[in-house]
Amino acid sequence: MSEPAGVLPDADLFSRDHFALFGLPRRFVIDERALESRYHELQSAAHPDRHAHRPEQERRLSMQWATRINEGYRLLRAPLTRARYLLELSGVDVGAENNTAMPADFLMQQMEWREALDEARDARDPAALDGLARSLRAARREAETLLAHELDEAHDTAAAAATVRRMMFIARLGEDIAEAHETLEN
Repeated sequence: MSEPAGVLPDADLFSRDHFALFGLPRRFVIDERALESRYHELQSAAHPDRHAHRPEQERRLSMQWATRINEGYRLLRAPLTRARYLLELSGVDVGAENNTAMPADFLMQQMEWREALDEARDARDPAALDGLARSLRAARREAETLLAHELDEAHDTAAAAATVRRMMFIARLGEDIAEAHETLEN
């Protein structure tokens, strides 16, 4: 599967999905070392500097390859974007923009997290922000475990889409916590 340095990957791979590009099965749980290794192989082969002396068409193609490789790597490396991509490949729209329905227990949890964030901000309490961030990391890990089951074992795309929407909220709240930390530090 490895291309010699400076030789662009087979053009057939360009039109295939990111999992095929990296030689990975279409699953939520992936071999991260294999992804990393294949990324470096592909980047080495397609890096534009390796093709700088080649005709314009090959240089342009190497840029396209490098962009596609980087895009695929970023997408597959992160669990949330990988889950969204798997759902997209299955023809499932996560519906994040128009489907905000959540189970009541998660809605209550969201309210508690938001209140805790507001209180920590108002109190200018970095320890409280750290505690909230730990709680969020645990919730994210639970959601990732659930996604592994929903996508790889149960093949329940509707449940996985709901879990992805929960993860999206968790990610946004994580960004808000990081922003609050930054504000306290300045």
